[in-house]
Amino acid sequence: MKIVKNQVKIIGGAWKRKNVSFIDAPGLRPTPGRVRETLFNWLEQDLTGKLCLDLFSGSGVIGFESLSRGAKNVVMIEKSPQVFKMIQENQKLLQADGAVLHHTDALTFLEKNTTKFDIIFCDPPFNERWEDKLFPQLANHLSEDGLIYFESEASIKEYSVFNIAKKRKAGNVFYHLVTLKNNDSI
Repeated sequence: MKIVKNQVKIIGGAWKRKNVSFIDAPGLRPTPGRVRETLFNWLEQDLTGKLCLDLFSGSGVIGFESLSRGAKNVVMIEKSPQVFKMIQENQKLLQADGAVLHHTDALTFLEKNTTKFDIIFCDPPFNERWEDKLFPQLANHLSEDGLIYFESEASIKEYSVFNIAKKRKAGNVFYHLVTLKNNDSI
């Protein structure tokens, strides 16, 4: 695979207008700025003190954007060695001390993790029905008032303990904000 660096801008917070570099890799598609703008509007912009999990980090832009907006920590999960290396480089360039990087796959991380997160970002590869693999496990990793952001190639269904609080479509991407059924904060 030829490694080509591309860039996407952080759109808000302390690192607004800073670039995050990413490589050409199969299935890697950073969340576009207009979708991130909607996402962070849904999250009310300020993530001060939040503990976040970025499964399938890819470019890392969602995780770095969260730190830029005040998240305390973002645990970033990426299994591709080349993509992970690029996330490490971005972490150093941004001096993103709140980024905790794990070179592993999402399901392995979830099996071992005991931390509860305020926000879980899921932007998995398309056409693999990841929601069916992830949603049965995600409730165990979410704080009581926690939120899940989920991107997919199709609109997702509601799962037993979750509500779809918000959803939209941009181009070929469906994106959703999901809560536990007992969470009425949205």
